[in-house]
Amino acid sequence: MRIPQLLLICVIGCSLVADNGVQSTNASESDHTSSEFLSTRSVETLTIPAGSRLRVALIDGVSTTRSSPGDAFEASLVEPVIVDGQTILEKGTKLRGHVAEVEESGRLKGRASLRLILSAVVLNGDAVAIYTKPFLAVADGTKARDEAVIGGGTLIGGEAGAGAVLAAKGKDLHYPPETRLNFTLASSVQIPG
Repeated sequence: MRIPQLLLICVIGCSLVADNGVQSTNASESDHTSSEFLSTRSVETLTIPAGSRLRVALIDGVSTTRSSPGDAFEASLVEPVIVDGQTILEKGTKLRGHVAEVEESGRLKGRASLRLILSAVVLNGDAVAIYTKPFLAVADGTKARDEAVIGGGTLIGGEAGAGAVLAAKGKDLHYPPETRLNFTLASSVQIPG
């Protein structure tokens, strides 16, 4: 009677040991699989620092006579954005922006002005939010005033910075498609690598 009981205990014990071995193997495989899954899911990002220049060509025209605050426009990069020797955004990358402010010319209002902001980079159909310093254009005024603005690179309390330009002719501002403009990133942006 004792031999069958010992055999039964041995069979049960061996079975438990075998199960534990299988379980630990499965757990190890499961851990390995999940770490592979996590590594493939982690997305590398590249940083474009604040102060980087975005040189673009308008796809949609804007003007002080036809545009209103809030109007959207599209543009594309005319040169790549390169950081530390690495191309982050290719030439031709699409960007979205909006008209922030429009002032038409007039006796009471003074010179026409147009303020534009880029708000997104379009990558593989997805929009990545960005924030640029406003691009400010002001219609031509007095020669002395224009030279001071262009020479100093500032306008209206220094708000516009390097984005300020002056129209060469006319009272209103018209920027048709393919007009080239320069924007500056106000804050850094993470771009999927």
